[in-house]
Amino acid sequence: MAKKDIDWSNLGFGYMKTDYRYVSEFKDGKWDDGKLIDDDMIVMSECACVLQYAQTCFEGLKAYTTEDGKIVCFRPDLNAERMADTAKRLEMPVIPTDKFIDAVVQTVKANADWVPPYGSGATLYIRPYMFGKNPVIGVKPADEYEFRVFTTPVGPYFKGGAKPITITVSDFDRAAPRGTGNIKAGLNYAMSLHPIMEAHRNGFAENMYLDPATRTKVEETGGANFLFVTKDGTVVTPKSDSILPSITRRSLMTVAEEVLGMKVEHREVLFSELGDFAECGLCGTAAVISPVGKIVHKDGEICFPSGMEEMGPTIKKLYDTLTGIQMGRIEGPAGWVKEIM
Repeated sequence: MAKKDIDWSNLGFGYMKTDYRYVSEFKDGKWDDGKLIDDDMIVMSECACVLQYAQTCFEGLKAYTTEDGKIVCFRPDLNAERMADTAKRLEMPVIPTDKFIDAVVQTVKANADWVPPYGSGATLYIRPYMFGKNPVIGVKPADEYEFRVFTTPVGPYFKGGAKPITITVSDFDRAAPRGTGNIKAGLNYAMSLHPIMEAHRNGFAENMYLDPATRTKVEETGGANFLFVTKDGTVVTPKSDSILPSITRRSLMTVAEEVLGMKVEHREVLFSELGDFAECGLCGTAAVISPVGKIVHKDGEICFPSGMEEMGPTIKKLYDTLTGIQMGRIEGPAGWVKEIM
């Protein structure tokens, strides 16, 4: 196996075409066997359901080179489970878990030369996605679908270390009560584009969304779950039916409780109590944890005691432990790391 001639340590977080991608078609009520192809272009009708009514969903996970040279990925069964939940909510056919994982494995194996070496700080990002493909002009689900998986090498989300970010409380609502906030649908992200660009234009890294019913409870950002640490070291994550169930967040909570012996709470978090926390972070696939130093809102700002210079001690311990498990430096719970080759 010969790695691609890439300056791995200077990769950005963006798309780079790799050699192969996986594609499977759903037609006449069933999925075909699926295959690897080298063509990255998609051809479909101008009236395809995905283009007219945004019937599409996606997942995101990574492949890593471990310390002993193996290529692995992290908890792909949970990505398969979440895509199945999303598909049901959007009236799309479910990808069976074994087919989903096999597609991920095939795609990573076929692009093994693109998996960054251990210690480079880079990883191979994996994007499974599905969309309604046949022409639909009346408002209804498609009859034919395409499931695809592509990969792209990406650099570390943070260049030069994870410096705490400043976020703002959005005036927009991320999701409606009993809406689609708890699934990974493309339409959710389209709705977040204007608020996040407004935040960036005003000098903030991200938005904090509050619950749309009362605007008194913390939900999430446009693409990550929140994690807070109390002054006595308890790890707290917000609970809501409209929060996307982040695989990273769930894994961090397990690490906190079962590996590090910390106290954890998954509960409603009131905006009014944020000033009582010692640390704050955003959990997601891309960065694992993005530390938050300050939250700006219409009546002032909340500055966390952990400060704006570096990760707080508890969040750093969680980050180091989870990334250690992912990279093979630390033994984690059984079944978390899927060996690919």
